[in-house]
Amino acid sequence: MSKPAKPIPVPNEDSKVFWEGCKAGKLVIQRCRSCATVRFYPRIVCGACGSMDGDWIEASGSGTVFSYTVVHRAPSPAFKEDVPYVLAIVELDEGVRMMTNVVGCDPASVSVGMPVSVVFDRVSEDISLPKFAPAQQPS
Repeated sequence: MSKPAKPIPVPNEDSKVFWEGCKAGKLVIQRCRSCATVRFYPRIVCGACGSMDGDWIEASGSGTVFSYTVVHRAPSPAFKEDVPYVLAIVELDEGVRMMTNVVGCDPASVSVGMPVSVVFDRVSEDISLPKFAPAQQPS
């Protein structure tokens, strides 16, 4: 009996640069050339000014946990071996928020405001998912 497959993102014209960045180990987000507003999720139109003149910038990869929940019941058989896991909204230092997972720590240790840094989980030859781990504290 084989393990059920997890869904994998399918890049489109709006998101392909994002996914190429993740594959290369870089977290990239969009910035409007007209008003300098940064945005995530990838899309063609700036939500602040309506401009279609956007650019891609490399994000710092640092942020804080804005909100989270610990998932104890798998939403499908494909995630059964992962529970418990943390589903979170991380606010990047650049100001945008991403839905993601917090990994590399006990789920009970996650808290709102916790500093985190991006890590990449290669799930296929073409797709690496951005996830976040507790930030290393300077010694």
